[in-house]
This record gives sequence, structure tokens and C-alpha cells, in this order.
Amino acid sequence: CLATLIIMLVGDTYTLINYVSFINYLCYGVTIIGLIVLRWKKPKIFRPIKVNLLVPATYLAFWAFLLIFSLYSEPVVCGVGLIIILTGVPVFFLGVYWRNKPKCVNRLIESMTCWGQKLCFVVYPQGGVAEED
Repeated sequence: CLATLIIMLVGDTYTLINYVSFINYLCYGVTIIGLIVLRWKKPKIFRPIKVNLLVPATYLAFWAFLLIFSLYSEPVVCGVGLIIILTGVPVFFLGVYWRNKPKCVNRLIESMTCWGQKLCFVVYPQGGVAEED
């Protein structure tokens, strides 16, 4: 989010759209790869919609062509898009992977979460807290 704000202040909107579109296409492809891996490793789990594996395989062939063409034609834009994605890695390690955090870090994360929920109008109704699995 911080990297996007900096890019918006420095660059133009067209470049930001290029960064985000590369990130979107990359995530779509990784999602389809995950679908194929799950169909192969866990074929018995419930799926509300099940398609022939030829459909995602065809999609991945076109996806790979477009991604390689994007990397070839605009390597700087793709590199910045990858850097934007990688800015989330420290957030993942601080918020999710690190289990035994000090209480002050947990309080900071909780207050930032509450602030973000209030900012985006997604605060849970009073009297109820979301159930965790």
C-alpha cells in the first residue's frame, strides 16, 4: 500500500495501471496453477464447480505467453510490479508467520487492524465479534 501511494505521487496513472495489471495476471496464473495442483493432489475433496482440466491448462498456456511477452516488452514495469508484491512479504512474516509475538506487537497489530476497519467501514457490529475457525 505504501509503495502504491509513493508511485501514485511520483508517477502517472497509466504506469500504475500497468503495474497493477501485471500483478493481477500473475496472481490469476498462480491461482490456476493452484487449482491444477489441488485437482491432482486432492482429487476427492468437494468442489461446487468442476471443469475439465483442459480448460485451465489452455488458460495457463495463453497466460504464460502473455506473461513472457510482458516480461520481454516491459521488463521495468514487470520488475516494479514484482517489487510491489514483495513488499507484502515482511507484512506476512510479522503478522501471520511469527507466532510468539510480544504483547506490544500484538496490540500494535490489533490497533492497526481496528483503524483500518474503521477507515474502510468494515467494523464488526457492536455486541458481536467474528468467530475464528
